[in-house]
Amino acid sequence: MPFSIATWNINSVRLRMPIVERLLVEQAPDVLCLQETKVPDELFPEKAFRKLGYEHIAFHGQKGYHGVATVARRPIAIVEKRRFCEIEDCRHLSVTVRAGGKAILLH
Repeated sequence: MPFSIATWNINSVRLRMPIVERLLVEQAPDVLCLQETKVPDELFPEKAFRKLGYEHIAFHGQKGYHGVATVARRPIAIVEKRRFCEIEDCRHLSVTVRAGGKAILLH
């Protein structure tokens, strides 16, 4: 089976969680990268993703503004959060996921 990655500028992960669940059940990507999650880290819906089999989760968020996340069925390693232009606006997250014996770096 091929390794698959989906990406989505979601504009509020909590608001769209029912649609996310449908996507993950119907399309079953190995990795889902989300932009504009618009949720602080402490409120990210980790349990909902874990319930769907996405046990490996990295996120970098803040309330109502920007935010990114990566959820995966495979282990995530080397999580890095960067600041650009010395601004704390939660726009970047990089992770490494292994597939087919290779490390895939996602930004």
